[in-house]
Amino acid sequence: MLRNSVSFSSKVLTSSNPNSKSTFLFPGISTTYYGIERSLSHSQFYSTTATSPSSSSPDSLKLGFPKLDPVRSSGFASSAAAIDASPLAAASVSRARDVVDLARHYGRCYWELSKARLSMLVVATSGTGYVLGSGNAIDYVGLCCTCAGTMMVAASANSLNQVFEINNDAKMKRTRQRPLPSGRITVPHAVSWASSVGAAGTALLACEANMLAAGLAASNLFLYAFVYTPLKQIHPVNTWVGAVVGAIPPLLGWVAASGQVTLNGMILPAALYFWQIPHFMALAYLCRDDYAAGGFRMFSLADASGQRTALVALRNCLYLIPLGYLAYDWGITSGWFCLESTLLAFAISGTALSFYLNRTTKNARRMFHASLLYLPVFMSGMLLHRLPDNQQLLGEENSEGITVQLSSSETLVQEIEIANCEKKAKHSGVCAQAQPPVAYASVAPFPFLPAPTYAMP
Repeated sequence: MLRNSVSFSSKVLTSSNPNSKSTFLFPGISTTYYGIERSLSHSQFYSTTATSPSSSSPDSLKLGFPKLDPVRSSGFASSAAAIDASPLAAASVSRARDVVDLARHYGRCYWELSKARLSMLVVATSGTGYVLGSGNAIDYVGLCCTCAGTMMVAASANSLNQVFEINNDAKMKRTRQRPLPSGRITVPHAVSWASSVGAAGTALLACEANMLAAGLAASNLFLYAFVYTPLKQIHPVNTWVGAVVGAIPPLLGWVAASGQVTLNGMILPAALYFWQIPHFMALAYLCRDDYAAGGFRMFSLADASGQRTALVALRNCLYLIPLGYLAYDWGITSGWFCLESTLLAFAISGTALSFYLNRTTKNARRMFHASLLYLPVFMSGMLLHRLPDNQQLLGEENSEGITVQLSSSETLVQEIEIANCEKKAKHSGVCAQAQPPVAYASVAPFPFLPAPTYAMP
């Protein structure tokens, strides 16, 4: 029955088009046995014979295929090429994704090694010192280079700090997830990062600022990484050494702008030094269990009641009170800053007094938050109320004016003496003969020389 149905179907297909040749269109169907061979072509089976008269040429109907559209055939070719290129595209995307993940991983590690938020606070103090030391005109290119160099040196110091404290950080809950204790980066990699970024920052300050600023940056890096860091495990005096480290960046900025260390440039470093003591005392009191587990010798660990810790914090808060007046008296800022700074110092001193009277975690945290608020407000006030012509420049101008007045008065005295001598010469003639001609020449070009005196006979 299958053989008869196939024969009938072929006859129907060949007789449906009178213009077509009487050719069997299904050569893939075998009639030698009751079945269909596995070589039956899908395109041959579905070829059509119901074509228009215009497509009845032998070229348009070959093996049962109509003539394909060129546009459609080009689409088939492009899709085939896309299928062939898809493994390469997938490999490229995977490789790019791996590169992005690797860069993100190391970027995150460098960010945490550098303690980026703390380093940005250091940069802010250095930039404030640069602006205060600039006088009338601010070199913004120099400001940017100074901030960039300070950021690099601070990142290097913080990275070396974590290299030396890797075992201590692993014991503390607050620091055990850092890159080195968690194993996300190796120690040689961290040392290479710290060395390269520290050298680059120091070189940038030396080239774009001056050698004094670069020397301050290098000395601060050494003091933080190789003195303060090991001292944290030896003696509680490390807090005061760390305060010196924090006071150097604003002085660095002042020196980078002015090229010299002056008394006016010590206001902001003094504020940083006294501010850090209550800040770190509050932090050490809040995290004393963590510091004890990490093996750090903090001041609060030897003070079970916390009374001495609170007293030290209160005393250094009181030292902040006169800084506003000194900044006004020395001509750095206006009188408004004196008022604002004094009120701000009284506010942080009030939190320290509250912590001293009632030594609880809540009061310690309140003093810590007050210290976080104090520093940006203090620096913003200095920048807002700064005087471009400070008192030192005015003093120099006044001294120059006094010198000019003295020189003019000396010249006047010399002229009076010469006039008197000329009057005497009219009567006696002695003064005119005794005065050499060089005496008149020495008066005008060199007014600072004393007038010559002549003995009268």
